[in-house]
Amino acid sequence: MSTHAASDAIDHHTDHTTTTGIPNKKLFMWAFLASDCMFFGTLISTHLIYRLHQTPNSPDPKKLFSMDLTLFATFVLLISSLFVALAVNASQKGSVKSVRSLLLGTIVFGLTFLSCQVFEYGNFLAEGLTPSSSMFGTTFFTLTGTHGCHVAIGVLWLTLMYIRTFKPADERPWVLRSLGHLVVFAAVAVASVTIVVSAAHAVEEHGFTAGALAHAGQHNLVLIAVALVGYAILYCLGRTRKAVDFSQANAIDIESLGLYWHFIDIVWIVIFTVVYLLEFL
Repeated sequence: MSTHAASDAIDHHTDHTTTTGIPNKKLFMWAFLASDCMFFGTLISTHLIYRLHQTPNSPDPKKLFSMDLTLFATFVLLISSLFVALAVNASQKGSVKSVRSLLLGTIVFGLTFLSCQVFEYGNFLAEGLTPSSSMFGTTFFTLTGTHGCHVAIGVLWLTLMYIRTFKPADERPWVLRSLGHLVVFAAVAVASVTIVVSAAHAVEEHGFTAGALAHAGQHNLVLIAVALVGYAILYCLGRTRKAVDFSQANAIDIESLGLYWHFIDIVWIVIFTVVYLLEFL
């Protein structure tokens, strides 16, 4: 009887449970993250080993790295992790509107991080550093590129989860609406990344001034308009009052997404330490 009472006290979020008492979705995510942890551990270890045995043509990382840009990207990714945690809390309370807003915020921060990485890669390629130019280039692009792919997958997952919150409670068709969401998201993502990269180039050339930002804005007026209109459309779509098939029962889906996003944040902290900070110690 006590066992039955203890079982009732566990919140399974309507998910089937294993003999461990952990929902299957969460257990699967932990298992996946454990395997991914070993994968990243291998890549990080490889970079650290070859860092001590550089090839003669290896560049000086201190001359390549822009710590201001990297610190900004790290800050953005950490803030996005806070947004995901708040989204999990909102989903457990059944606040669909809050979940949508927080997921959108996380997507924006994720795209900003990817924009910083694209800008950094562009600078490195311009300096002659490529995946095949030296051992440092090989390990650096492999490690950070793999993490960037994980972030991109996370942004796609966040987008699909955001769209999932609009599934109607009745049997009304919603596939076309979802495709519309994806088209708007794609346009906003491409426009946002391009604008951020362009602004970063302007700041690098002219310094962080209002003139530099205005110069970048003049060359991207169309993209800025596309981004603003896209965000406005997403905001309007998110204010629908129709009943949806998304409630506290779906909190486990947001939790699984949150675990993945927190994981790539933690991995980036390790990468930032061993790849960037270690070069300046």
